[in-house]
Amino acid sequence: MRYFIRFAYFGKAYHGWQNQPNAITVQEVLEKALSTLLRQPIEVVGAGRTDAGVHAKEMYAHFDVDQVANREELVYRLNAYLPEAIAIQDLVAVKLDAHARFDATERTYEYWLVQDKNPFYSDFAHCILQPLDVKAMNKAANYLLSHTDFESFSKSNSDVKTFNCDVRKAFWEKKEDKLVFTIVADRFLRNMVRAVVGTLLDVGLGKMEPEKINDIIESRNRSKAGVSVPAKGLYLTAISYPKNIFDEQN
Repeated sequence: MRYFIRFAYFGKAYHGWQNQPNAITVQEVLEKALSTLLRQPIEVVGAGRTDAGVHAKEMYAHFDVDQVANREELVYRLNAYLPEAIAIQDLVAVKLDAHARFDATERTYEYWLVQDKNPFYSDFAHCILQPLDVKAMNKAANYLLSHTDFESFSKSNSDVKTFNCDVRKAFWEKKEDKLVFTIVADRFLRNMVRAVVGTLLDVGLGKMEPEKINDIIESRNRSKAGVSVPAKGLYLTAISYPKNIFDEQN
C-alpha cells in the first residue's frame, strides 16, 4: 500500500529536505525512523525540496509498505523516536499511483520579518531594523501575479525544464509582532521565495520603484533581482492535493 505522511520540521539543524552524501537532512532522519519502526527499508518521496535552514509547518511525503495495522500507533511511535525538530502530524492511505510531489496542486510559503531586535525570533525570523514601505511592497508583490516565467528569481544553474510558475497570491500583512509575506503557487523554483522577498525588500527600503519588478522578471536574469534573504525566516505552510487520490476504504 501507499501512504502519505504529513509532518512538520524546524530546519535549523538540517541541510534541507533531500538526502545528501555528507550532510544530515530531514529525509534521511525520517527514512531511518520509518525503516527502524517498520523493520524494513523504507524510502520516502517528498512533496518538494526545501533548502538548508528552511522550516516546514506542513510537509508531505509518500512511501510504500504492507498495510499499517494501526496508523495512530505508528504516528505515536514515530514522534517518540524522532528528534524534537521533526513532528509527525498524520498518516493517510492513498491510491497506489498517488504522488506526493506530482499530485500537489498548490503550495503556500510564508516569510517572517521582525523590525525590532528580538532574541526570541533569532532562529525564526529575519530582522530588518530600517523602516519599510509595506504599501509599496504589496504593490510590487501584486505584479508577480501578472507573470509566469520566474527565471530571475531562480537559483543559478538550476536543472529545471521550465521556469514557469502560476503565482496565485502574494501579499504582506502584519501578524502580531511580525511582518509576514505569503505567497501561493502551483510550484516554486529553488531559492525563488527568498529571492522574491529580497527584491520586495529593496522596494520597501526605497531602493527601487514597485514597477521595477516587471523589468526584473522580464530580464530573466538572476543578477537583476535582489539578494536572497536568510533561510531561517522561510516556512512551507501548506500543500494541497485533489481529494480523489485518497483511499477512502483504508
